Amino acid sequence: MTIKKHVKLGLSALALSISFNSIAAEDPIKVGILHSLSGTMAISETVLKDTVEMLIEQQNAKGGVLGRQMEAVVVDPASNWPLFAEKARELLAQEKVDVIFGNWTSVSRKSVLPVVEELNGLLFYPVQYEGEESSENVFYTGAAPNQQAIPAVNYLMNEIGVERWVLAGTDYVYPRTTNKILETYLMDMGVAKEDIMINYTPFGHSDWQNIVSDIKRFGSAGKKTAVVSTINGDANVPFYRELGNQGIAASDIPVVAFSVGEQELSGIDTGPLVGHLAAWNYFMSVDNDANYDFIDQWIEHTGNEQAVTNDPMEAHYIGFNMYVEAVKKAGTTDVDAVKDAIIGVTVPNLTGGYAAMMPNHHITKPVLIGEIQDNGQFSVVWETPSLVAGDAWSDYLPGSRDMIADWRKPMFCGTFNTATGTCGASAGEMAAEAE
Repeated sequence: MTIKKHVKLGLSALALSISFNSIAAEDPIKVGILHSLSGTMAISETVLKDTVEMLIEQQNAKGGVLGRQMEAVVVDPASNWPLFAEKARELLAQEKVDVIFGNWTSVSRKSVLPVVEELNGLLFYPVQYEGEESSENVFYTGAAPNQQAIPAVNYLMNEIGVERWVLAGTDYVYPRTTNKILETYLMDMGVAKEDIMINYTPFGHSDWQNIVSDIKRFGSAGKKTAVVSTINGDANVPFYRELGNQGIAASDIPVVAFSVGEQELSGIDTGPLVGHLAAWNYFMSVDNDANYDFIDQWIEHTGNEQAVTNDPMEAHYIGFNMYVEAVKKAGTTDVDAVKDAIIGVTVPNLTGGYAAMMPNHHITKPVLIGEIQDNGQFSVVWETPSLVAGDAWSDYLPGSRDMIADWRKPMFCGTFNTATGTCGASAGEMAAEAE
């Protein structure tokens, strides 16, 4: 072969290599956003879609990830739980997204679980939940019960002297499982069964007059009473309005909410609610430079000087940055490589510390109790002295006490029973069986 032909072949190979590399560089990292933009949960979820879009824009301004830009693929599951599964399948099978950020309610997450496990997708879930789950394909950046519910009850018991308990929730898996945990915990702490009132209402419930009257009556027995609220979505607006209508002040019967933050309060007159509480891992009012920067970026992104931030937004901030760092660490968006790389990844949170991804796919968090102010913000009245690692399995449910999750090899199991030394069904399989 002549030197001329060698040169031609070499140049052709180089051109082909450059062409393939250019295609790879231009191929975007597709980010699925699976949040309700309509229906009863839109009040809470729409801002989470907007948050992920902002984070994508910011990352692209930095040059993307591995030389690739990120692209948002948005769908609307419309607060329809079976539709969440259909939309997740659409994102993974048709749109070929590399990762999904989404869901709010546990029933929507459990609808999606079998799909992401079947299609080997990645889901970052940003909302507090009931625990009792750890999936190979899900990263839980919201609070587990030991990072919200248990500390909140301890605060009410130890700091306020609460002796009677109203566990009020929306009728689905998160409130029911959380309240089972809390009921067992309270009784273990010496609370009598007759001092615990449990009530459930449907999504979107609007007529609270009788229920609030029952709460008021329950609280008139001479013992300090509090409401632990796992009410979700737009039902919170008439619930808090009815509290005000019936003159229930925080000094009489304090309410600590697990699903009410700055976004939900922005739709109501908070004057009558001053002093009621919420338990989260972040509040907009946190005095921290990173938080102030995030708030400024959010206001600029929305074009709304009155825009508020909240805990699930911070959870998406953490989860998004963890995903970016895991992709960099793995050198690829390959799902299995990212799953391996993300365990141990640490990124800044917005409260002045760091969040680490644990082997059980939960993260470390501070726990904060905030008191509602008349401007719709929260004043932090209590916080844990150190970070709390999320526990996938509760010590207060009989079937869970011996369970652990560890997605490192050789265990690589989310349902490992330490008593029997065996690994049970996957989270997706259990969710499918429960339907």
